[in-house]
Amino acid sequence: MALEVNDSNFDEVVIQSDKPVMVDFWAEWCGPCRMIAPIMEEISKEYGDKVKVVKCDVDDSPGVAAKLGIRNIPTVMYFKGGEVADKQVGAVPKSNFVSKLEALID
Repeated sequence: MALEVNDSNFDEVVIQSDKPVMVDFWAEWCGPCRMIAPIMEEISKEYGDKVKVVKCDVDDSPGVAAKLGIRNIPTVMYFKGGEVADKQVGAVPKSNFVSKLEALID
């Protein structure tokens, strides 16, 4: 299950992580966000020990979304070593998310 992050724990969970982190920025009212939610869960289960897969509700955490310039959702950002390594905007097939994630795994 993907972990929920917010304005108060984002730095601790994502920026300070020793593993690559995949962050799904979403909102409850967003149809495409609901479409990719099962994909995020699958990736979380498949890559659980190699990466962190987390979700950040932009309505509940406007600070993180503003700081990272999230303008459209769903946006999935990939972090490695505390830095943004890649980004995917919009609902795309699972293979797109996996290929970006694979590039970050040592």
